[in-house]
Order: sequence, then structure tokens, then C-alpha cells
Amino acid sequence: MTPSNQDDRSGLLSKLEEMEERYQELEGLLADPEVIKDTSGYAAYLKEHGRLGKVVPSIRKLKEIQNELAEIEALVADPKQEADFLKLAREEKERLENQEHRTLQEIQGLLLSGEKEEHNRAIVEIRAGTGGEEAALFAADLFRMYSHYADKRGWKLEVLSTNPSELGGFKEAIFSVSGKGAFADLNYESGGHRVQRVPVTESGGRIHTSASTVAVLPEAEEVEVEINPEDLKIEFFRASGPGGQHVNKVSSAVRITHLPTHETVSCQMERSQHKNRLQALRILRSRLYQKETEKIESERGKKRRSLIGSGDRSQRIRTYNFPQNRVTDHRTDKSYFNLPDILMGDLDPIIQDLKSHSREKRLKELVESKE
Repeated sequence: MTPSNQDDRSGLLSKLEEMEERYQELEGLLADPEVIKDTSGYAAYLKEHGRLGKVVPSIRKLKEIQNELAEIEALVADPKQEADFLKLAREEKERLENQEHRTLQEIQGLLLSGEKEEHNRAIVEIRAGTGGEEAALFAADLFRMYSHYADKRGWKLEVLSTNPSELGGFKEAIFSVSGKGAFADLNYESGGHRVQRVPVTESGGRIHTSASTVAVLPEAEEVEVEINPEDLKIEFFRASGPGGQHVNKVSSAVRITHLPTHETVSCQMERSQHKNRLQALRILRSRLYQKETEKIESERGKKRRSLIGSGDRSQRIRTYNFPQNRVTDHRTDKSYFNLPDILMGDLDPIIQDLKSHSREKRLKELVESKE
């Protein structure tokens, strides 16, 4: 997309000018012997220089196109030019305008790309919130929705941990998804989801509102998050299912607590202590990675919202209204009247709308930022 109005365009071009000037300034700093002596300062400048270096060549290409366009526009505006020449000049002007448009799009793509696009593995945590057993049943609906979506996208889904409810729902379900663009797309699902329908537990046929929460974390590799074994408290206990079913006679379930952060993960999917321990560490590593990412973003002054929230009805990103066959995403204020298809994994239209909305918002924040 391109800036929606003249002010947006002027703001973006001004920001690009600032970025090129900063890039030139950094080149001077990196060549300064005094700066080189300061190891930490030099490393910070080098990192910033590398980040800007990805976009500055395109900025300079854009400036060349705009200079050529200004010359052509001056020729087109000259009343003394012959008709044949004017025709050629107008064709060249159109070509340059199209090239300018494509280059602006290319620059915006470079500016807005980041870590989310680089992660192809995600850990998704679904928890029942307000609504008791109905919320747990809805959490199971969400799990199936993401399972179908992963299947449509050709992603691999692996269940890491579940806590079933009495009627076949989930108090909690944690799973990993791997495949191209998995985290970048599923990341938009983080937040509170609410459902409006007649619960299977309701004999009077009244519509109830329940909620479940979704948190999507980038799955961190061991090299990205170093965990000191001394910081872990590991406990083993017997796994159990709803109503006492499937109770293991040995203590194969694992609970790991990260003492510095008090982050706790339990896993009982496998019959092996070793396998449950590995699964729990995968979840813990991704949670710690997310905490560190949020800390960095907070230090930079960027606004962020909690991924999980309280599960209350009022904290929501999306509503699933069964009587009206409607799904409404409250971030884009758009409604989709194909609820059954969406629950079967037809999420692409919603996610594409969210991507466009996010790009416009991030671009505006970038233009207005003082960094």
C-alpha cells in the first residue's frame, strides 16, 4: 500500500530523508578511532548501520526516480514543446510514476519487516476464561479451528499439553505449529476471543457469552534462550484426566518452575518423564523469549498489549456470534458472515485484513516516531 493522503506521503518521505542522513552519520562514526575504542557503543552503531543499510539503497533509488520525474514534469508543463515530444514525455512520466509507486511499496515492506516474519515456529496457548464449562468447550472449538487452519496451510501441528474438562472441552491446550509464516500469521490471534451461543449445558435455550484466551509465542531455539539448570525447580507427579480417567500409576507428569521469573509449566501428554520434561522446556523457553522481547520493546517506548489478558468478556479481539452466523474482529471493525467456515479453518480473509490494518498502523507509528 502507499500513503493514503498527501500528509502521510510527506511524513514518510521526510522520515526516509532522516534515515539516509543518519546512515551517513553512522558511517562517519564507525570510522572514528574514538568510537571504535568504545566496544559497546561501536557494536550498537554497527547494528543500527546494518539495519538502515537494508533500506538506504532503496531510498536512494527512490530519490533518483523522483529527480527524473521532476525533470519530466517540467518538460510536460512546458507549453512550447511539440505534440509528439509531449506524448513521449507523458508516457515516460507514467512509467516513472509506476516505478516510484513500486519502490515506495518495496521500501515500506523493508521498513515493516521484522522478527515476526523470520519465525516459522510458534507455540500457541489456549485457555478457557469466563464461562465455566462452556468456555472450555469454546477453547476446544478454537483448538480445532487452528488445527484445520494449519492443515490448510500445510503446517505441522504438535500437541504439547492439554488439560481436558468434564464435557470434552479444554481448560488449557498448548501446541506448536511449524511451517513458513506460521508465527507471522498466527500472531494476530493473540488476545481474548468470546462466543455468543446457546450452551449445550443450557436447557432453557438462552444465549450465553463465554470467553477463552489465545497467546501466540515465537518458539525459541536453545541458542536464543539460555536457561541455567540451577534456576529450575523440577517436580514429578502422576498425570490424570477428567473424572480420574487415564491416571498413570507412575509419576510421569512434569512441572518446571523457572525460579528467577516464577514462570511455571506443566506437561503430562507423554508417558515418559524425559519426553514431558523436554516438552515443558520448549514451552518455558518460548515464554522466557517472549518476556525478553516484550522487555526490549518496552524499553524502546513502544506500546504493547498483553497477549493473554484475564479472559474476561470485556477484553476481546474477536466475537463469534452463532445466532447471527457472524464473526467480528474488533481491531478492524469488520464482520464475516460465514462462522462455520471460519471454525473449519477459513481464517485467511480475516488475517489478510489484519495484516493490512497492522501495516497501516505500524507505518503511521514509524513516520511519527522520533527515533
